[in-house]
Amino acid sequence: MKFTFSKKALKDIAPSYTRIRLIEEDRSVRRLVREGGIDTLEIGAGKGNDMNQRRFIILCRAIVQTAKLHKKRKITLDFSESPFIFKNLGDISPERLSELAAENFEMANFEFTQFKTEPKNGFNEVEEIVITSPSSKTIEAAAKKGQMIGQAVNECRALSNTPGGDMTPRGLAKAAKAAANGLPITVTTLGGAQMKKLGMGAILGVAAGSSEEPTFTVMEYKGGAGKPIVLAGKGITFDSGGLNLKPSTGIYEMHMDMSGASAVIHTVALAARLGIKKHVIGLIPSAENMPSGSATRPGDILRSLSGKTIEVLNTDAEGRLVLADALTYAKRYKPSVVLDAATLTGAAHIALGDYASGLLTRDDALAEQLTTLGEESGDYVWRLPMWDEYENCIRGTFADLANVASGTAGRYGGATEGGMFLWQFAKELGCPWAHIDIAPRMTAAPGDELAKGAAGAPVRLMIRFIEAWKA
Repeated sequence: MKFTFSKKALKDIAPSYTRIRLIEEDRSVRRLVREGGIDTLEIGAGKGNDMNQRRFIILCRAIVQTAKLHKKRKITLDFSESPFIFKNLGDISPERLSELAAENFEMANFEFTQFKTEPKNGFNEVEEIVITSPSSKTIEAAAKKGQMIGQAVNECRALSNTPGGDMTPRGLAKAAKAAANGLPITVTTLGGAQMKKLGMGAILGVAAGSSEEPTFTVMEYKGGAGKPIVLAGKGITFDSGGLNLKPSTGIYEMHMDMSGASAVIHTVALAARLGIKKHVIGLIPSAENMPSGSATRPGDILRSLSGKTIEVLNTDAEGRLVLADALTYAKRYKPSVVLDAATLTGAAHIALGDYASGLLTRDDALAEQLTTLGEESGDYVWRLPMWDEYENCIRGTFADLANVASGTAGRYGGATEGGMFLWQFAKELGCPWAHIDIAPRMTAAPGDELAKGAAGAPVRLMIRFIEAWKA
C-alpha cells in the first residue's frame, strides 16, 4: 500500500479519490455520501473526550476496513479537519501518532489470499492513502517506520496462517532463511541428528510421532555490541495433541501453534531492517506433534538438554517441552535478557479473553517494562502469578519434573503452571526472563478491525522492547 503526505488541498485531491471524513458520532457509524461529485466515507470516531490511544488504533484500522467494504482503492484523509480526535492525545507526539496510523493502516489492509484464486479485478485492498494534514520530515519518517512494522506483522500473520501441510518444521526453517534474505542476519538450522547429539531430548520427544523431522533454527543479528537479547518462539507447525488427541472442536487452527516462532522470525528480521543497534538472537525450536506408533506416550520420561528429566503426563502440553530445550540452548549466548513467545495454554485464553496475552516472569522490573510497552505498542499483556506456591505443581513423581500438574490440581491455573515449568529452565539463564503466552491473541478478535486468522502478536511489543532494552 502506498502511503504518502501531500501539500495539496483536500479539494484538489478528492475528485479522483474517496474522501474520509471523521465525525464525532458513534463508532458504529460508517456511511458513504456523495457531495459535489466527490465520494465521501463518513466514519464515526466517537466523542473526542473518549479518545485514547487504543481507540485511535482501532479508528485507523476502521478507516481502511470501511474503504475496503465499499471497494474504494484510493482514499484521502485530513486529520486536521477533525481536531476533536486529538483532545486526549496531547501526550502522544505527532511522530508517534503518524507511526501508529501507518502501522495500523497496513495491518487492516492485510488478508491471507495465498490459496485463493485472484478475481478479475484483483483482491479487495486499499492501494493508496494520501494524508493532507500538515507534516514534516520527522512525521513522514515515522510513518515509513510504522509501515515497516505493520508489514512485518502481516508477514508474521501470513506465515502463521499457512496450513500445516505446507508449513512443516523444515518449511519453517526455510521461512526463517527467506525472512533474513538480504539482511545482515546469519541463519543456521539443526536437524534431528544434530539435536540428538546435543541431547535435545524434550524436542525430540515431541517430534517422535511425526514423519516430519524436527528443526532448531538460530537467527543472529549483530546490530550492536554487548550481550544479546534472545527471543525464543514455539514452532509447533501442527498440534494434534499427540496421543492425548485434541477433540475435533479444538484441533482446527492448530497449524497456528507456531505463531510464537513466526513472531520471533519476523521480529529479528524487522530489527535488522530498521537498523536497530542491538545484538538480537532468535531461537526457533520446531516440531510436529502427531499420534503414531512411535509417538511419546503418557508416562514416558524425556531427558532435556539441561539434563533435567521430564515425566510426560499429557502429550498435548508439548510447547513447554520444545521451549525448555530452547531456553537451555540460550544459555550459551550469555544473554542480557530472554523473552519467549508461545501459544502455550488454553488456560491463558480462558483467564484473559481475546484481548491480552499472558505475561509470566519473576522479574518485577521486566514485568513493568513489558506491560508499559504492551500498552504503547498495542500488543497488550497482563501479568499472571509466578509465586513459589505454584512450583510444587510441576514436580515429577518418577522424574525431576512433570509437564502438567497431576490429579485435580491440573484443572486449575494452567497458564501459571506452564510458566512455572519454563521457569525451571529459565532460572539457570542468569539474566531476566519473561514468558508471553499469546494463546489469547493467536487470532484476530471481534472489534479488532482485522481480517480473520492470525493476529501477529507480539511482533510490535518485541520490537519496541528491543529498542528500549538497556542491558
